[in-house]
Amino acid sequence: MKAMILAAGRGTRLGPLGRHTPKALVEIQGIPLLAGVISRLAQQGFREIIVNTHHLADQVAEFLTRYRRSHRLAGLTLAVSREENLLDTGGGVQRARWFFDDGEPFLVYNVDVLSDLHLGRLLQAHLDSDALATLAVHQRKSSRRLLFDSRGSLCGWQSLATGQERMARSPDGPLTPLSFMGIQVISPALLDSLTLSPPFSLVDAYLQAASQGLPVRAHRADEARWADLGSLERLKQAGELFDPAFFASLRKGP
Repeated sequence: MKAMILAAGRGTRLGPLGRHTPKALVEIQGIPLLAGVISRLAQQGFREIIVNTHHLADQVAEFLTRYRRSHRLAGLTLAVSREENLLDTGGGVQRARWFFDDGEPFLVYNVDVLSDLHLGRLLQAHLDSDALATLAVHQRKSSRRLLFDSRGSLCGWQSLATGQERMARSPDGPLTPLSFMGIQVISPALLDSLTLSPPFSLVDAYLQAASQGLPVRAHRADEARWADLGSLERLKQAGELFDPAFFASLRKGP
């Protein structure tokens, strides 16, 4: 199974730490974020992984080379998609379209997300539906939320901070606002349907697909622990949210 790790961000919320260290290599409990995500993916059956890079890209590429050598994992592919200019999440996935040439659905995971979400269940939910994208979502406090109807279909997006709301399609029944977890499964056909030009976000891509009548579905995972690791404060909080056994599993590697 194939996956993509989104790791091209500048890490501006990390302050001075992000100037000399790419966000993907910032550590939590002594584990580089990128290493932790690779461990999670590989442990759950994803063996072909591509990582996009931009800020301090050489450091990320060198880390992946060392990681391959140290783990000596047969059957694990680690590829790099370099971005000279930041393409945002959607543009980054679009650029790496060549990696997913077998036409099979693939997982996309933000490098600054820490979660014990069961990735196999997310993938199976996608395979069992007609969706072109299945988004892991849950109920949590967030300034930005996706809007799903009674069938779990994406209908829109809202920002509580600005009051902005974007509707892509008419809902079937009442709307439920849910927070995106930064983890999703995408069928390549969704990328082929897009008319957006980079930079654009994955949320933009999903809203365009929904406006075209293409199915984008929710996979609700309220039971999963989740943390955004994009700032120093949140890195500290995440270290307290997850137990030692969870971090031990990440150190174990694939």
